[in-house]
Amino acid sequence: MTTPWLVVGLGNPGPAYAGNRHNVGHMVIDELARRSGARFTSHRSRAQVADVRLGVLPGGAPGPRVVLARPTTFMNVSGGPVAGLSQYLQVPVDHVLVVHDELDIPFAEVRLKAGGGEGGHNGLRSVSSSLGTRDYLRVRVGVGRPPGRTDPADHVLKDFTSTERKDLPWLVDAAADAVEMVVVQGLLAAQQRFHAPG
Repeated sequence: MTTPWLVVGLGNPGPAYAGNRHNVGHMVIDELARRSGARFTSHRSRAQVADVRLGVLPGGAPGPRVVLARPTTFMNVSGGPVAGLSQYLQVPVDHVLVVHDELDIPFAEVRLKAGGGEGGHNGLRSVSSSLGTRDYLRVRVGVGRPPGRTDPADHVLKDFTSTERKDLPWLVDAAADAVEMVVVQGLLAAQQRFHAPG
């Protein structure tokens, strides 16, 4: 039996936060569920989950089993639901993929990595603490640095600008493609595609 994947989109719960830059992880998870025609159900680990198959394997077989998850806790305590789900599903850390906003990447760019620091991202810090490791995979969705002297914490809790919103569907789509590529072809193949210049 192949190992399932746990793909978690970080964000804050409730409609007041839905359009925030900090919630782009939720947006990507929603897009992946939409592609699969899946509905979310509540899980006791304090998350909404959808059990799907992502992508297509060589030869045309459905891609691997993936549990999509949106923690229903606030961003700063995302780790509890992630750790709870990974234990419940018996998913090893190399099959845990976290989708999150990234200030240090320009808006509309997607980057992927395994492990590393949290870069001041409280959601990632909580996940690392609860999992007891930083060695999970990340799909980092660029939201860019704030203009002028705007506090980064305020920047990520604001909605995307009207100009950014025009490109947001493309960005969410690209990040969802990146998730699919990681689970079907592996991190290296996805990095080669999404990190290629131009």
